[in-house]
Amino acid sequence: MSPRKFSNIIGFDDAPFDRGRRVAVSVVGAVFADLRLDGVLIGTIEKDGNDAARALADLILESKFAGHIRLIMLQGIALGGFNVVDVPSLRQATGLPVLVISRVNPDMSAIQKALLAGIPEGQRKWSIIENLGEMEPVNGIFIQRAGLSRDEASSVIRRFSINSRIPEPIRVAHLFAGALATGQSRGAP
Repeated sequence: MSPRKFSNIIGFDDAPFDRGRRVAVSVVGAVFADLRLDGVLIGTIEKDGNDAARALADLILESKFAGHIRLIMLQGIALGGFNVVDVPSLRQATGLPVLVISRVNPDMSAIQKALLAGIPEGQRKWSIIENLGEMEPVNGIFIQRAGLSRDEASSVIRRFSINSRIPEPIRVAHLFAGALATGQSRGAP
């Protein structure tokens, strides 16, 4: 059986935010139809909160792109500091596979220590990360996935990684998120 070809993808990243204050954090979704940017979604989540999966699902399901999106990409499993995305809940709410991408292999022991040292609901958030499994090296980056095979993940990463190792939906979401918060985009994620 050949891997599914995902052509309509949304990539999410968070905007820079003030880490010292409790603030709403902007999240940006870049919607791609094959290699063409087709739209942008903008929403908010709570810094270090628990609403990322629900907020992302709502953004997708309430958008005009809902019927077309076939895969969700995330720039890391946590947005807005430690607002950990409950990937199985996001997958269940949307019915879509989810691919978590990181340029580097995160230091999981440091993440666990930070979560358990005072982040609200840190143990629950650590359990979400732990239950998703270890990050896998694929095509020069690291991934976690739900609802798609390793071969499918590798194929979609290769196809959408045009200007860097990071697939375009995430790279473009990162650029828009930076501009939204600071007035200009920053470098690649």
